[in-house]
Amino acid sequence: MITIGFPTAIDSTPHAQIVLVGPDMALSAAAAAIDTASAGQLRQALTTARFDGEAGSIVEIIAPAGVAATRVLAIGCGPADKANAAQFEKLGGAIAARLQTSGETRASVDLSGVTAALPLAGAAAHLGHGAMLRSYRFDKYRTTMKAKAKPTLEALDIVGVPGADVYHANLAAIAAGVARTRDLVSEPANIIYPESFVESARSLADLGVELTVLGEPEMKALGMGALLGVAQGSVRAPRLLAMRWNGTGNPDAKPVVFVGKGVTFDTGGISIKPAANMEDMKWDMGGAGAVTGAMHALAARKAKAHVIGVVGLVENMPDGNAQRPGDVVTSMNGQTIEVINTDAEGRLVLCDAIWWAQEQFNPEVVIDLATLTGAIIISLGHEYGGMFANDDGLAKQLKTAGETSGERLWRMPIGDAYDGLIDSAIADMKNVGPREGGSVTAAQFIKRFVKPGVKWAHLDIAGMVWAAKPGAVFDKGATGYGVRLLDRFIAENYEA
Repeated sequence: MITIGFPTAIDSTPHAQIVLVGPDMALSAAAAAIDTASAGQLRQALTTARFDGEAGSIVEIIAPAGVAATRVLAIGCGPADKANAAQFEKLGGAIAARLQTSGETRASVDLSGVTAALPLAGAAAHLGHGAMLRSYRFDKYRTTMKAKAKPTLEALDIVGVPGADVYHANLAAIAAGVARTRDLVSEPANIIYPESFVESARSLADLGVELTVLGEPEMKALGMGALLGVAQGSVRAPRLLAMRWNGTGNPDAKPVVFVGKGVTFDTGGISIKPAANMEDMKWDMGGAGAVTGAMHALAARKAKAHVIGVVGLVENMPDGNAQRPGDVVTSMNGQTIEVINTDAEGRLVLCDAIWWAQEQFNPEVVIDLATLTGAIIISLGHEYGGMFANDDGLAKQLKTAGETSGERLWRMPIGDAYDGLIDSAIADMKNVGPREGGSVTAAQFIKRFVKPGVKWAHLDIAGMVWAAKPGAVFDKGATGYGVRLLDRFIAENYEA
């Protein structure tokens, strides 16, 4: 990701300069100065391009006469009354996307006198945040990329805004958490598997995160038959990883617990998936990735909250030892499960991880994240994560955090009418219901492992962790969805 700076003035060395322009050709002070210096070239270019000031729209002038810049970008900032944090992140993302492979190594944007719907220092910080997020790339395995395809932009300076650097420090910590998640989700399954996922998380200790790791023997002793049943077809040993950050100063503070599904590769097991696009199943650990990235963000910005992230890590493979459709497994809390479909494995991992987390940490709030069902994509597409909750207050808190972070959630129903659909004829429950309401019956399954009195939400993020096309603050590929949502949820509800 690029580096963001907040100098007091623009460096005189020629580089790309960005200025803001609103609707009706409303030039910022910096834009007006460039227009004057270039003898009206900026206004002429805007008029010719039929520029309307829409947020994120760009008109570019290469080496304008009279201006000591390699190029000038005029970027639309939209109406001033709608220029909130998300809008400025969108501007930063648009700048990074436009200049990333342009050949420019440095760029600056002057926000002097710009009007925003939040303090200008915050606007500048969020612009930088959007640029950092959008500039992330996963080029680790590209060895023959042409020079013009390689990123060149290294730094973006934002000038004219005193105090923005302090505001930006927390956002930079969050961006680092997002990058961690994107790295985990992007890596192929021969690189990230349960054991290596745990090893990658050990660097969180440098931020003050306490790690606890359970191996297969410990999980067997605890009776985690549901999770272990998923893992038994793979040569990769399963792991359960807990990450604790307590920034309250009170060791007895009740924790909030996040639980992530970490199926590092999902073939479907014996109920094997079609071959087409099966490679995408490397990101079936997106929930675990989001929880891990959120723990990074919270620890890096020293959040004044007690949060524990738990991830159940398995690989679902179809070898001769794999569980079969029709097998019955016993979960950690003693409930028996008839495995109708081995491709409905995520809920089997989550049920044991959630029960263990409740037994171990006695939380009042549990939120699980999982790329759980294709059904949620049919319902919501790629615009919202699906939210299921047993508490209206928690659901409202999460919805608000989704709106303010830009990682939106849509509440879905749960209830007794759906619960009966997963009753089994030979066990306490089966792991799938009928085709109809597939994401709902999956949530009902998990709900059976939530203790009375615990506020719980299940976030089905199958449509959100990977993108086939770029967004405002992410490129194609891993989005890092969930990190900013969870961080904002903690900030808004558990930090003074």
